[in-house]
Amino acid sequence: MPSNSLRTVSARVRWAGSRAIVALLAAVVAVGGSFAVSGRTPSFVVAPVDAFVVTTTPAIVLTVAIEQLGRLGETLASLVAAALTIGLFAVVAQFALVGGKTLSSRLPIPAWVGQPAAVGAAMALLAWLLVGNITSAVGTAVPAAVLVALASGRHGGPVPAAGTDASRRQLLALTVGAFGFGIVSYAIGSRRSPGLERDLEGALEADATALSQQAADMELAVDGIPGLVSESAAFYTVDINNIDPVVTAADWTLMVTGEVDSDYTLTYDDLVAGDVRTGYNTLRCVGEQLNADLLDNAVWTAVPVAPLLERAGPSGGCECVRVQASDGYYQQFPLAAMERGYLAFGMNGKALPRAHGHPVRLLIPGHWGEINVKWVTEFEVLEEEVDGYWEERGWHGTGPVNTIAKLWTTNELDDGRMQVGGHAYAGTRGIETVEVSTDGGDSWTTAELSEAFGPADVLGDRDAWRQWQYTWEPPAGDSEVVVRAIDGTGDVQPAEESSPFPSGSSGWVRETVSV
Repeated sequence: MPSNSLRTVSARVRWAGSRAIVALLAAVVAVGGSFAVSGRTPSFVVAPVDAFVVTTTPAIVLTVAIEQLGRLGETLASLVAAALTIGLFAVVAQFALVGGKTLSSRLPIPAWVGQPAAVGAAMALLAWLLVGNITSAVGTAVPAAVLVALASGRHGGPVPAAGTDASRRQLLALTVGAFGFGIVSYAIGSRRSPGLERDLEGALEADATALSQQAADMELAVDGIPGLVSESAAFYTVDINNIDPVVTAADWTLMVTGEVDSDYTLTYDDLVAGDVRTGYNTLRCVGEQLNADLLDNAVWTAVPVAPLLERAGPSGGCECVRVQASDGYYQQFPLAAMERGYLAFGMNGKALPRAHGHPVRLLIPGHWGEINVKWVTEFEVLEEEVDGYWEERGWHGTGPVNTIAKLWTTNELDDGRMQVGGHAYAGTRGIETVEVSTDGGDSWTTAELSEAFGPADVLGDRDAWRQWQYTWEPPAGDSEVVVRAIDGTGDVQPAEESSPFPSGSSGWVRETVSV
């Protein structure tokens, strides 16, 4: 092959390689720009890809991720969605670069203008198709177009003299700049908030504040265990998507439909004008490991569900209610369970935070956290039971939460004694006793418990955790500490350990303490 032909082929290969790098960098800044203007909202271009990843992931993979990875699984899913989104934008940018160069060769438009314009337009179009938001579309288009303009220069690139030291230096500078832009965009987007939360007003805020103070006065003096009321920001969250919906109170409605005498729609103002109650309620995640920390308690401001269903008039023979959420999640409940439920619009004296279902979420006392649906939009009364989102994936349904005593702290006191402590929870059955063994379960001693909340202070009768602590003089060497709870019906927490799937973890928590 003639040397000129070889040089031509080599130049084309180098140009294609440079083009691929520039396309990838354009995709990085496009996604970063979207996050900078949208934050973690549904307008972020990664949001629909994240939802697609969750929807298409096989149930067995989700189960393994929940059991083995916990919150790390959510992070990995977010990273996968972000990587897929960047890849999608990179492919589109590749075609746009070629199209821009071709357009420039046929029209009196220089490549350093045609290519950035083509890439910017392609990024904006793709963003619009994904999220339908003009701000996010502009946020993706502008940084991508600027990067390509910097890469093109006046040489028709995407970088000058492909394969030369100058081009390598320029690509390195562009790479550093792109990832620097990504870091800055992350910092800006992370600070963006829809501003949905606000204080509750008047008596509602006062009631919540009084209950929070009451809980603080009841706490045991034990270092290392959380208080009896979890801070809203620290309260665990688990959702099917990694980007929460944004729903304002002004826009929120609840439809009550299905096998009822009359459908109707409830507004937020209608809800808060109802029979408002304030009380404690504890939630535990069905997917948590035995001694994990996906267990929290809050002061909720809520309205009973029963009158809302009665207003619609469920037909005779109806057995369940399907609850739909704005993030695509759904769950079914026996009608009797729903009639003991609440719709919460306040948490710890403030309007419900976005991460916890703003403006309205469901609370079903005594049941696993997975079925306490956030961002509720519809109650559909059905004559026959159907499977909910997690039931379709093999998980436990709407049965009661398992009894658990957590061992969360071990403290060596100044006088040489050892102190262990944690929380215990048994749903609406309540906690009657916590027992501790320091010899591996051969003998048991009753632990000290925090005072139980009164029924009038709890949304669901006794559905709140209690703290426990036990202090003793340990012998030298190792002591195997075991803890178990006895619920309000007298049943002892089962000793046999089980994994979270499919019905929630259970068993006695054990820890070796050394002196």
